[in-house]
Amino acid sequence: MKLQQLKYLLAIADNGLNITAAAERLYTSQPGVSKQLKLLEEELGLQLFTRKGKSLGGITAAGEQVIERARLIMQEVENIRSLASDYYQEEEGTLSIATTHTQARYVLPGVIKEFRKRYPRVSLNLHQGTSEQIADMVAANEIDFAIATGSHELFANLLLVPSYRWDRKILVPNDHALTRLDRKLTLHDLAEYPLVTYVFSFGGQSSLKKAFSKEGLEPDVVFTARDADVIKTYVRMGLGVGIVASMAEDCDDRKDLTAIDAEGLFPRSTTWIGFRKDGVMRRYMFDFARLFAPHISASRLEEIRHARSQEDINRLYADADLPIRGGCPDSLDMAEQRKAVGA
Repeated sequence: MKLQQLKYLLAIADNGLNITAAAERLYTSQPGVSKQLKLLEEELGLQLFTRKGKSLGGITAAGEQVIERARLIMQEVENIRSLASDYYQEEEGTLSIATTHTQARYVLPGVIKEFRKRYPRVSLNLHQGTSEQIADMVAANEIDFAIATGSHELFANLLLVPSYRWDRKILVPNDHALTRLDRKLTLHDLAEYPLVTYVFSFGGQSSLKKAFSKEGLEPDVVFTARDADVIKTYVRMGLGVGIVASMAEDCDDRKDLTAIDAEGLFPRSTTWIGFRKDGVMRRYMFDFARLFAPHISASRLEEIRHARSQEDINRLYADADLPIRGGCPDSLDMAEQRKAVGA
C-alpha cells in the first residue's frame, strides 16, 4: 500500500466519485488514478466502491471505513511534515484563520499587526464567514485556527479555547427617542421598534430571540446581515434599531450614532479560538493564540495543546473569570486579564 494510493482514494471520495475530476485536482491522468485504485482494492481484497458500468456508483461499507482511516493517515503525514519544518523554519510558514466579520474587523487588526511584527516571513490568510461557513472550511482542512462565538455543535472536531466574553450594544441615531430614556433600557423598549441585527444561525433559535420570547415578546427583525458595518449603514438610513456585538462600537460612530449598553438584556457571549485535535502547533501558531488571548499563560496553553477532548478544556475553564471585551473605548480591562484563569 502506498501513500499515493490513499491520496488518490481521498481525492475520488472528495470529488463526488468522479475519477476524472479527481485526476484533474491531482494534476494526473484518469487512467493512472483508476489503475492505482484497482491495485489498492486488489491488495486489500476489498471492493471500496460499487460500480455502474465504468463509473463509480457509491462507497461500500468497507470503503467508508478505509476512507476514514486514510484521512487520519494523510493528516498524520502532514503533521510529520509540519513537525520537520518546525525544527528548521520556526519563523517561516503559513497561518490560515477563519473567523466572523466582527472578529476580523474589530478584534484581530491589533493582534495581526503585532504578529506581523514578530513573524514577517509568515504568510497570513484571513477568511471571513458565518459559523456555518467557517465549519465548512474546518471540514475541508483549509485553516489552522477558527475564531467564533457559540455554535459549538458545528466544531466537534476542534478543541475550543474560551478567549473572552462580550455583551451587546444598541445603536441608534443620536437624536433617537431611546437616547432620552432616564432609566436602563429594557427588552420591552426594544420591542417597540424595528430591529437590525446579525444573521441568525441556522442551527436553532438565536439567543436574541430566546431573550425576547422569555419576556413574552416578539421582536420585529426587519433586516439581518453578518457584517456589523452593514448593520450600521441601515441604522443610519433609519431602517431600525441596531443590535451588535460590543466590540463593533467604533469611536468614529459617535459622530452620528449613540451606543446604548445592553448588558443583562441578552445572555453574555463567549468567543473562542479553536484548533484541530490532531494538528501540530508550530511556535508562531502558539504565539498567535497567546496574542489573541493574552490572559492565557504559556503553561495553560501547553496544557490545552495536549488536551485530547473538549471535556478536558471545559474542566480547565470551569471556573474561569474571562476578560470582558467592549468597543470604544475598549473595555477589555488589563486588570481583568491578570485576574483571568491561567494568568
